[in-house]
Amino acid sequence: MIFVTGGTGLLGGYLLEELVARNKKITAIYRSAIPSGEYAKHINWVKGDILDTVLLQEIMQGVEEVYHCAGYVSFNPRKRKQMMQVNITGTANVVNAALYAGVRKLVHVSSVAALGRKREGDITEQARWTEENNNSNYGRSKFFSELEVWRGIGEGLEAVIVNPVIILGVGDWNEGSAALFKNAWNEFPWYTEGVSGFVDAADAARAMILLMESDIKGERFIISAENRSFREVFSLMAEAFGKKAPHRKVRPYMAALLWRLEKIKTFFTGIDPLLTKETADTGQRKVYFNNSKLRQFLPGFSYKALNQTIEEYCLEYKNRQ
Repeated sequence: MIFVTGGTGLLGGYLLEELVARNKKITAIYRSAIPSGEYAKHINWVKGDILDTVLLQEIMQGVEEVYHCAGYVSFNPRKRKQMMQVNITGTANVVNAALYAGVRKLVHVSSVAALGRKREGDITEQARWTEENNNSNYGRSKFFSELEVWRGIGEGLEAVIVNPVIILGVGDWNEGSAALFKNAWNEFPWYTEGVSGFVDAADAARAMILLMESDIKGERFIISAENRSFREVFSLMAEAFGKKAPHRKVRPYMAALLWRLEKIKTFFTGIDPLLTKETADTGQRKVYFNNSKLRQFLPGFSYKALNQTIEEYCLEYKNRQ
């Protein structure tokens, strides 16, 4: 029996689809709506969330494996408390319920944000979170959620932590990383020279399953296929869509002005800002994520080429239009 949190999200959806293809018996929770995909019909869905400790304890009776994908992402200061509660307290609840139920193993989805946002150069799993890194509130929430998993490991829980980079997949392109495709479709003209890691959602899900099925425990892994500049990624998406590539470079002073304007707008509207101080800074930095550790522990695993990922997903989004 497998239990999955966050199954209605982008990565969670790809994970559930892969588990169903492997004929696994799965229970997943949802908050408002069950996904419409064909795979969803083969899953035992339970309405609730990870802040309900009683529900988690009930669900995990007899469960052998837990994939904890649930998380809250927001750069809106007004939603900081909610994000901290879901990401930290929610993870603590999942860990406690897993310990209580005697779950065999847990795979926890963290983020490279927990490694520190204000870094450049080659980043490995050895990177340590410090306040000097000027992490975002999201980065803090993911770091402290990891501490709950390490605490569980110390109490006897077998667990693995994964730190995905920017995940590319087909989902609601009004939210999260899927919005990158929407920006390319709408011929968003601006670009930065910043560099980050990118990974296919299907590859990330497959890596998680392989880690779960292995004897590996007490480790964390960066999940990243390739490091590319944001300009490259947007240009590849635009080409696949048959749209105009970004052609206006965002200068640092322009980004600084834009995030301040967004902050003012958010203060009056309450709507999540399109750009924040943290994301503006991240977009300018050249960060290269080292994926060698996962390759070392899973020598048979390989990532899909980023160009192929973008071409395939752009075609799916294009067909939706």
